[in-house]
Amino acid sequence: MTKNQTASTRIGRSYHFESAHFLPKVPKGHRCRNLHGHNYRVEIVVRGKLDKRGFVKDFAEIDADVAPLIKQLDHRLLNDLKGLENPTAEIIARWFLDRIADCESVRVYENDDCWAEIAR
Repeated sequence: MTKNQTASTRIGRSYHFESAHFLPKVPKGHRCRNLHGHNYRVEIVVRGKLDKRGFVKDFAEIDADVAPLIKQLDHRLLNDLKGLENPTAEIIARWFLDRIADCESVRVYENDDCWAEIAR
């Protein structure tokens, strides 16, 4: 094996979902305490060595891991889901990371300008 075949490589895939939430732990009067929604973007990053196919992981395999999670969140009130009772971007990122075994990092965008990232 060449050095390039043993080097660690990162790949990523983006997903989208639309959901509503409110943040119950912010002070009264904070605008995010009110029910509101976002068009979320989630970036999943996987790291590894190339396999015999030349992949870290096939993107279709990542889709198989992530699609059921997106389905749980899309067009839902996030606060109703176990583990997301206080659905900050940081907590949503952790929720994904905890459910995707070989995921190195997750970045959750609430909009184009605001995101949270978590990494192993």
